[in-house]
Amino acid sequence: MIVMAIDYGDAHTGVAISDPTGFLAGTTTTIHSRKAEVVLEELARLVREHRVEQLVMGFPRNMDGTEGPRAQLYRDFAAQVAQITGLEPVLWDERRTTVDAHRILFDAGKNAKKRKKTVDAVAAALILEGYLDFRRIRG
Repeated sequence: MIVMAIDYGDAHTGVAISDPTGFLAGTTTTIHSRKAEVVLEELARLVREHRVEQLVMGFPRNMDGTEGPRAQLYRDFAAQVAQITGLEPVLWDERRTTVDAHRILFDAGKNAKKRKKTVDAVAAALILEGYLDFRRIRG
């Protein structure tokens, strides 16, 4: 089963797509747009192109587990994603994914300018890996 993870953001949306077995994160990309309709169209294209069967989308939570201030915005966007793709996204706790993505890129020697261009794709890959691990453990 091919799974696609979405790290939705104001200006950049990271995307990670699993390999066909659904065990490993594979393809990553970033959609650079502030326009929701552009992001939605590109997500729909990626779903079709890669024959995605399941979606998982980062969901903002506070460190104490309560919903973050942007939670309703993400719920609304997830509903739009479901409408355009026909796939209901699983909302996945994205706490610390962006922080961890920055750390990974910094450790890899990427300067701040280079990190800005790829951090969302790395965050999406972390969301995807977390979700795939959860699925494997759950059986």
